[in-house]
Amino acid sequence: MHLDVQDLRNFYYRSTLGRAAQASVRNRLLEFWPDAAGQTMAGFGFAAPLMRPYLAEARRVIALMPGPQGVMQWPAGMPNVSVLCEETLWPIETGRVDRLVVMHGLETSERPTQLLEECRRVLGPGGRAIFVVPNRAGFWARSDKTPFGYGRPYTLIQLENQLRLHEFTIEHHAAALYRLPSQKRFWLKSGALFERIGRKLPAMLAGGVFMVEVSKMTHPQRGHMTKVKRANPIRVLEGLSNPIAEPA
Repeated sequence: MHLDVQDLRNFYYRSTLGRAAQASVRNRLLEFWPDAAGQTMAGFGFAAPLMRPYLAEARRVIALMPGPQGVMQWPAGMPNVSVLCEETLWPIETGRVDRLVVMHGLETSERPTQLLEECRRVLGPGGRAIFVVPNRAGFWARSDKTPFGYGRPYTLIQLENQLRLHEFTIEHHAAALYRLPSQKRFWLKSGALFERIGRKLPAMLAGGVFMVEVSKMTHPQRGHMTKVKRANPIRVLEGLSNPIAEPA
């Protein structure tokens, strides 16, 4: 079940905890992908808060928002790049996307298999994707006060196995969102300290979300290969001055 876009907007743009969560995940994303110059970048679900740093340099940025969630104009004060789409049928040509971010998309989807197939379809050769999902063992997945408390949380092994099943190659993984999901002033002020400490702990234990980077798996060509024999250009020239006898 997808959350309503108004609830997502209010959390990420109008609450202190949401803005802190946005910064934590986005900073980790920038460690994976420092830039996207000249590339086509897409986000599905509610990945818009993570993609703002790429607006200036990317060739194109597209924020795909599923119908059950709803869509909002984004980015504010700039030409709109957000699109309302079917969850498993995106208005993007096959192989067109270089970088794809999925957040609040996979864990809330009722058709995760078809969704992952669509992710693979739009990625081009050498394309990469990052999936952001709630950590089943984390505090954020246990709180109904944040968007990460909805849908199906994952363990890291579960997520990576599902991605491999759909022919993605796992490149890297990390965790983010180490602060506690609380609006209380003490925990908000202590959030930066928790973020620094959490990065030193194993990703499977500390983070509120997992971030897994994958590449599109390609298969080598199979079957019998036929080699076309090209005419020797030297023999062709020989025939002009010294004709070669033709067989009877």
